[in-house]
Amino acid sequence: MKIGNIDLGARPVMLAPMEDVTDASFRLICREQGADMVYTEFVSAEALVRSISSTVRKLHINPGERPAAIQIYGRDVDSMVEAARIAQEAAPEVIDINFGCPVKKVAGKGAGAGMLRNIPLLLDITRAVVRAVDVPVTVKTRLGWDHNSKNIVDLAEQLQDCGIAALTIHGRTRSQLYTGEADWTLIGQVKNNPRMTIPIIGNGDVTTPERLVECYDRYGVDGVMVGRASIGAPWIFREMKHYLATGEHLVISRAEKMALLRRQIAESIARIDEYRGILHIRRHLAATPLFKGIRDFRPTRIAMLQASTRQQLDDILTHIEHDIFPTL
Repeated sequence: MKIGNIDLGARPVMLAPMEDVTDASFRLICREQGADMVYTEFVSAEALVRSISSTVRKLHINPGERPAAIQIYGRDVDSMVEAARIAQEAAPEVIDINFGCPVKKVAGKGAGAGMLRNIPLLLDITRAVVRAVDVPVTVKTRLGWDHNSKNIVDLAEQLQDCGIAALTIHGRTRSQLYTGEADWTLIGQVKNNPRMTIPIIGNGDVTTPERLVECYDRYGVDGVMVGRASIGAPWIFREMKHYLATGEHLVISRAEKMALLRRQIAESIARIDEYRGILHIRRHLAATPLFKGIRDFRPTRIAMLQASTRQQLDDILTHIEHDIFPTL
């Protein structure tokens, strides 16, 4: 699959953009674990134009992350164009426009998936951003605003006519948020529309290597994007790439997985500070499948998620490694 001149190979597996998740450290780890392309956290166009330091920092891309995309969101043409030009200075391989974020603080203000209620403006923004930058521009969106307005088949053609280089579709409407099952049938319809010539990337509920292969085989998409299944489990890309290549499951040791979690903790603290770095990493610790199914683990889990210093967290993880894992 190619996005512009960027060749991601056959059946690429990509890390989805996720706020408070896909920071530079996590992106780099996922690339090392096999992700073919990674995306930044959501970058607010308005905040970027105003040079808000926390937003500007999101533009930093480490060499090892590449190919990487910067994803921007906003609700008016001028700020999105200026933000795209600023983002281009960070030399991403791709600039992605977020027309899919469903959370109230974004969509409720007309940005992200909120744009699905104003298709003319959505298309104006897309055309203007494509014209404003020299790197490939892509779009990530949803099936529609709600069950009664699943317009993605027509919208995909309109977005392609705006000049985008690829389209990612999450198989839910905005009103669904992240509930229910992702519906890939409309993603498949977009891909199989003879009018479509750009790559179509599917997203939503791809949590296992088997599901990854099923999505490729059944719906014919050009790429697959993995989001929530990677939180606390960056090794999922290595497992999926191995299964794609061999049809066999890759066994990764608990020790190696634990080492990756420890690395995430250390790099989160180094990037921010001890207290906030631990707060940031709790989402990964809460979501990781590494500790699921362990009998009587609840007290240890609570202690792990309440730890406020690196030493406390390190002691708990050491206890898990030495006293719990050997008994499993």
